[in-house]
Amino acid sequence: MLLLMERKLQEVHPLLTLCGQIVENWQGNPIQKESLRVFFLVLQVTHYLDAGQVKSVKPCLKQLQQCIQTISTLHDDEILPSNPADLFHWLPKEHMCVLVYLVTVMHSMQAGYLEKAQKYTDKALMQLEKLKMLDCSPILSSFQVILLEHIIMCRLVTGHKATALQEISQVCQLCQQSPRLFSNHAAQLHTLLGLYCVSVNCMDNAEAQFTTALRLTNHQELWAFIVTNLASVYIREGNRHQEVLYSLLERINPDHSFPVSSHCLRAAAFYVRGLFSFFQGRYNEAKRFLRETLKMSNAEDLNRLTACSLVLLGHIFYVLGNHRESNNMVVPAMQLASKIPDMSVQLWSSALLRDLNKACGNAMDAHEAAQMHQNFSQQLLQDHIEACSLPEHNLITWTDGPPPVQFQAQNGPNTSLASLL
Repeated sequence: MLLLMERKLQEVHPLLTLCGQIVENWQGNPIQKESLRVFFLVLQVTHYLDAGQVKSVKPCLKQLQQCIQTISTLHDDEILPSNPADLFHWLPKEHMCVLVYLVTVMHSMQAGYLEKAQKYTDKALMQLEKLKMLDCSPILSSFQVILLEHIIMCRLVTGHKATALQEISQVCQLCQQSPRLFSNHAAQLHTLLGLYCVSVNCMDNAEAQFTTALRLTNHQELWAFIVTNLASVYIREGNRHQEVLYSLLERINPDHSFPVSSHCLRAAAFYVRGLFSFFQGRYNEAKRFLRETLKMSNAEDLNRLTACSLVLLGHIFYVLGNHRESNNMVVPAMQLASKIPDMSVQLWSSALLRDLNKACGNAMDAHEAAQMHQNFSQQLLQDHIEACSLPEHNLITWTDGPPPVQFQAQNGPNTSLASLL
């Protein structure tokens, strides 16, 4: 656990293997042994998720879920220890259940199973509400904040920005009640606000939020995640931040000296390099980076990165006039985006399918794709207007100190909708 906290991930794997053997061979009370197994498996699952290995973690996660089902059927009164050390419990059984829901949500979000993430978040939050009525343990608030952080990211992908914003406000309220909680989650909170700003096309605010988050974190993986997103903001902004952008891209260069060992973040860095090359018109270079992203995302079932890479490759082939190859990329991108579901990729894919079919003379297919694009546009536009009209939208201007307690109501949305249409 200490090695994980200190980010010494290379040393963790052999030690986990040894711990697994010790736990399996340990003879003791059933509930005590299952409790130890849950502890061990939580560490193992966390190790894989930290490394961005979403596919590799599945067997361990399944064992953990089975283990918590077993432990929930055992009764505490079965413990009759002869040794006082056997009384040790690292976490109450009810807290363990919430923790297993939490790591399941983390896995589902990374893998792009966002409906599954929503399902387990709902279960965990319901359990938390019951526990908090009887127990004021600080760890429950920590669990709640981490769950909300993950589901907020899911909402932004699925096109529920207004709900995401209200949940960001909920995290603010929880942090107002605990200085320790705010200290531990301030960087994540500003990162979430940055992601929200990107989703409503408030790029200057997104830059300010990500820059604030970078100032507040010394966590390597979070730093790399923020820099990757900040680079994508600068890429969208064109030539305004060229020097800073080149500096950022060099610091997260996936070809050499990538700052963290996360498979997922390194794959995302390849995607951002591909996006930059695309905007620069260097299409062959973009294709190389995106194929690397695809190889890495397919290896670990990173569905959202796969969908994003496929649609961008499809766009490149369309620009190059290779309509068949473009179609071969865009169709699976749309299918995968629908499964996630990722509204932005669906919007992008439907626009490309409309233009592709029009160029190939397929009038009926072009009309169907145009109708899909119109439907996605309307859904996103309605959600955009609703989110920007909420008083909580003013959180995008908060970059210093504790979270504001109250929000002034907006007169109406003041952000550009052009990127949605």
